[in-house]
Amino acid sequence: MRLALVSDIHGNLPALEAIVADIARRGVDRIVNLGDSLSGPLLPRETAAYLMAQPWLHLAGNHERQLLELSERSGPSDTYAHAQLERPAFEWMAGLKPAQPLDAEVFLCHGTPASDIVFFLHTVEDGAVRNATPAEIEERLGAVDAAVVACGHTHIPRIARSARGQLLVNPGSAGLQAFEGDLRDYKVENGSPDARYAIVEKRAGRWSAELLAVPYDHEPLARIAASRGRADWASALRTGYLHG
Repeated sequence: MRLALVSDIHGNLPALEAIVADIARRGVDRIVNLGDSLSGPLLPRETAAYLMAQPWLHLAGNHERQLLELSERSGPSDTYAHAQLERPAFEWMAGLKPAQPLDAEVFLCHGTPASDIVFFLHTVEDGAVRNATPAEIEERLGAVDAAVVACGHTHIPRIARSARGQLLVNPGSAGLQAFEGDLRDYKVENGSPDARYAIVEKRAGRWSAELLAVPYDHEPLARIAASRGRADWASALRTGYLHG
């Protein structure tokens, strides 16, 4: 069993296409999308059309929920994507769940099993993001007893084990390698523009995971972001860092 995990695409269709091409040469049995697929100043409409045509299991991230609940308080990424999307995309998003089992052995969630906004394998503390402690992970894991638990949301790739021995995997972000928290209380900077994803595999009764980084032509996307007044995104797409 080989399962590809993709998350946090954020309308970056070329990054996603590079990942899909890489997956094709590695051979997997199934692809899942852990959410936050469309929000951002890039290509939300084109990304939605692509994803809706795929036979993958898709989750809703917090940004799918926020796009469906758009208000005057919404941020510029959600506001732009909402204006670009059409009814089929909203209907598709409305049918997605933020967490669900894939099967008896694999549980999928965007944030944690209980929340689409809480970090699972990381914690924000004193203006920085650190690895979550074993106790924090156990609290957020709750009663989920699947052998593999996959999450997204933080954009930070990580593999960990629960105190019960479960394999915990965050594939990182397919489409955005740096961002600032909504309250500007922390930054994530992965230090590379490469698109991220993960493969989990069961062999001889044991699960393992691999984190992968795939290069793609990010410059046209950075130019799109800059043209839409998003210098933060342009920097993140070019370098994996936030400058200025």
